[in-house]
Amino acid sequence: MTNRRMGWILAASFWALFGIITGIQVWISMLTHGHSVLRLVGYYFAVWQAWLAPTALIVWLTRRWPVVPPHRKNVLVHILAACGIAIIHGLYWMALLILIRPFDRMTVEASRLQITEILFDRIGLEWTLYCLVLGSALAFDYYERYREKALKTAQLETLLGDARLHALELQIQPHFLFNTLNSISALVRNRRNDEAVAMMAGLSELLRYTLDHAGDQRVTLEEEFAVLRRYLEIQHARFPDRMSFEIEISPEARLGAVPTFLLQPLAENAVRHGIAVSASPGVVEVRAFRSDDRLQIDVFNSGSVGITAGRGLGLSNTIERLQSLYGDTFRFKLANANGGVLASLSIPWSELA
Repeated sequence: MTNRRMGWILAASFWALFGIITGIQVWISMLTHGHSVLRLVGYYFAVWQAWLAPTALIVWLTRRWPVVPPHRKNVLVHILAACGIAIIHGLYWMALLILIRPFDRMTVEASRLQITEILFDRIGLEWTLYCLVLGSALAFDYYERYREKALKTAQLETLLGDARLHALELQIQPHFLFNTLNSISALVRNRRNDEAVAMMAGLSELLRYTLDHAGDQRVTLEEEFAVLRRYLEIQHARFPDRMSFEIEISPEARLGAVPTFLLQPLAENAVRHGIAVSASPGVVEVRAFRSDDRLQIDVFNSGSVGITAGRGLGLSNTIERLQSLYGDTFRFKLANANGGVLASLSIPWSELA
């Protein structure tokens, strides 16, 4: 149900309730007269329910000739409208009085009605009601404008956030692509054609993964680990004698949702600052498990020259993506551990719908 429709339902309910309460009050005040409660309440219900039509007119006038900020012409329009509504509703009230005769024999005869005097006496009440409706219409319009502005602001913030995340992702993917192509070129120059072909096949799978998940902000951790394994196989082709890797994911962590292309920059950082700079054999170990309401991912590499050189473009952009997606609820830490470097990442647990 729209807010506008709800507003009209509330307006109709207000005037109906106003008429019923007024009728009951008058009936109680004249209880000793023996008037029909149904006729009396029905009369006041009809009198005040008719104010729904002026309500619609006032709402339209408020939008057509707004009084905020005040303008002489617009104010004059509302003054004339208030006078016109007071006269018309006063005449309608007198017509119902003659037609329904709510006070039985005590009801005044038509010939004895002082029309001018009655209209003059009622104009204060009618004007008060007009101002009440006018103020309500202004408040409702202000609420709708505020709500629309808030929705647009939220939509813009979402779009800007998505655009920023997509831009960061687009920075990461070419960065990885260029590094891999450089590795393939090096293999070809060294006449290691079999390794180059294997690396190109792995690169093709990684690019297909990227295209298949274009626009997806999150995937399952199991999907990320599958593409991570392919990436580490590519790197192993570069360093067949110096690199080994281990991947371990607990069964309950497989369905966890993670940002797309999250693990590759972490693994690339481990290879670049650990394996590639060390002449001795090294290892890259990746483990993931669920801990209560959080997902924990650890990436360890041996042979690092230290953590000060451990934040390249890919890793820096990954941290920015995590900040945009999780705010202050994610934790990331690089630390020396067991003769190497441990990248420890913790994010809130969630699953894809």
